[in-house]
Amino acid sequence: MEKIYAKITGVHGYVPDYVLSNQELETMVETSDEWITSRTGIKERRILKGENQGTSVIGIASIKGLLEKTQTDPEEVDLIICATCTPDMVFPSTANIIANGVGAINSFSYDLQAACSGFLYALATASKFVESGTYKKVVVVGADKMSSIIDYTDRSTCIIFGDGGGAVLLEPTTEPLGVIDSMMRTDGSGAEFLHMKAGGSRKPANHQTIDNREHYVFQEGATVFKFAVTNMADISAKIMEKNGLSPDDIAWLVPHQANLRIIDATAKRMGVGPEKVMINISKYGNTTAGTIPLCLWDYESKLKKGDNLILAAFGGGFTWGSIYLKWAYNG
Repeated sequence: MEKIYAKITGVHGYVPDYVLSNQELETMVETSDEWITSRTGIKERRILKGENQGTSVIGIASIKGLLEKTQTDPEEVDLIICATCTPDMVFPSTANIIANGVGAINSFSYDLQAACSGFLYALATASKFVESGTYKKVVVVGADKMSSIIDYTDRSTCIIFGDGGGAVLLEPTTEPLGVIDSMMRTDGSGAEFLHMKAGGSRKPANHQTIDNREHYVFQEGATVFKFAVTNMADISAKIMEKNGLSPDDIAWLVPHQANLRIIDATAKRMGVGPEKVMINISKYGNTTAGTIPLCLWDYESKLKKGDNLILAAFGGGFTWGSIYLKWAYNG
């Protein structure tokens, strides 16, 4: 029996219309365009505004565009996995809301939470449903409305994050294309350095947690940066070594867009030149689970069938991982 691979047959993204520039942030907190750009590489980010506008808005727009582009009937979709750390509600899952919003009435759906590594975790998981022959059409969406959990008086975090996301369609093939290998890791001891203090079952919301501004992202930047540089770079190099890949074999590095210096360190560790690195952090910032599908969407026209891609991410938890992906179609 021939081996079944899970190939990506389409990608689509969505970002809100509102642009929050560095210049506007200068009027909100003590910072500057030069300070932000030199430390992160970010020039602007998108913000989802309006009443009752949750992460599902981003997911629905991404998947509707994906299904239209791939000429896929939503009723043919078997499964939707939504990677997010900013769900519309604690329950039902945002994936359920998205499935209903796109008309995927025959699918089942669930959320997956691994912070900035969420899309990679979801893609690795989804690929197994396809490789096993269980499902034919699986959609993975990575989306976050980070503005909903950001303190815009905290200049250490508000400059980094934006809203947006993207989705991919996975389908089976017997060609050696799609997800070839994956390596995922976690280290729970990192929780103290990047988390949201209140709002979960350990510390439910009350007047005190709200007054203390504990429902926002907390990050100890220097520690997170150190862990991210080391682990994201190392696991990307390891997956190359495991699969016998040299820098010349790599068409593209698709890194999580957290910080330009982390991206540069990962590329250097892999021996990959800057011309092979997907970067859009300057215009979207860090959209958490949305960064990698947004990169694939932005660079889709440059991708060719058979291209070797290394996807890499690092996020709160700590979580990190890498996927070796062989692109399945000409952009």
